[in-house]
Amino acid sequence: MPYVIADDLPEAPAGQRFRALLERPGILRMPGAHLGIAGLLAKQAGFEALYMSGAAMSATMGLPDLGMITVDDVAWHIRQVVRATQLPVLVDGDTGYGEALNVMHMVRSFEEAGAAAVHLEDQLLPKKCGHLNDKKLADARDMAAKVAAARKARRHLVIIARTDAAASEGMDGAVARARLYLEAGADAIFPEALTTREMFEEFARRMPGVKLLANMTEFGRTPFFTAGEFEAMGYAMVIWPVSHLRIAAKAMEELYAAIAREGGTHTMVGRMQTRADLYKTIAYHDYEALDSTLVKTIVPEGMPQNR
Repeated sequence: MPYVIADDLPEAPAGQRFRALLERPGILRMPGAHLGIAGLLAKQAGFEALYMSGAAMSATMGLPDLGMITVDDVAWHIRQVVRATQLPVLVDGDTGYGEALNVMHMVRSFEEAGAAAVHLEDQLLPKKCGHLNDKKLADARDMAAKVAAARKARRHLVIIARTDAAASEGMDGAVARARLYLEAGADAIFPEALTTREMFEEFARRMPGVKLLANMTEFGRTPFFTAGEFEAMGYAMVIWPVSHLRIAAKAMEELYAAIAREGGTHTMVGRMQTRADLYKTIAYHDYEALDSTLVKTIVPEGMPQNR
């Protein structure tokens, strides 16, 4: 039912619900969904948790993923996805938007917006996508201080520490950083931009008993693996962070080209979600039924055609 029905809202905090999912057998699959409509479609497909990518949010705002968006920008996205779906959401916290106090402010803002989990990365600003070159790493002790600050600020939020060290410090460096972040209070570890099956397996072997997150992004440094393959390698979570945005952006690109070329959308209608399907996705009639002043909408079954 719509989120406006109080009795249908989850009673347990989002962080607790996320932890419960992590404790179940099998890998937790989280597709990217940084907009309310994307979250609803993912929920409709059967997913029980979602991921919100900083790169996807930045691109939606027409900006590059260079740490330019703010805590408030992200909190706005969190609120709409959580409101729409009531699912636990893991949020990209970039570098924490500053130092310890900024990280604590981020944690409180995200948790109050409804987030279930956040990951912090050990890069310096301007940060870059983990699959790009020449990333600047923060001092490991400074990152550990941010993790400790996040732990102190959270009530239920799950804290995941991401390390980008494998590319420049090798596996030993990445593992050493991960252990330090765990000591500082991280609940799980996200080793970013590993490039081979052997690297994924080695990292998991050297982190026994630790909940690990795998990133299956396209056009990056990681080969394609399925959720089942990541699970077999020892990973508890997997994200597909920007896949939904890539699909949607390509579709919009083709739509605009068709309008410019043909003067209308008539050749693209078959690729569109119908009005009836959209209304079903957003529970249009369920909302309508809650207000007796509204007359029930009759959805047109087809489009008038030129004679």
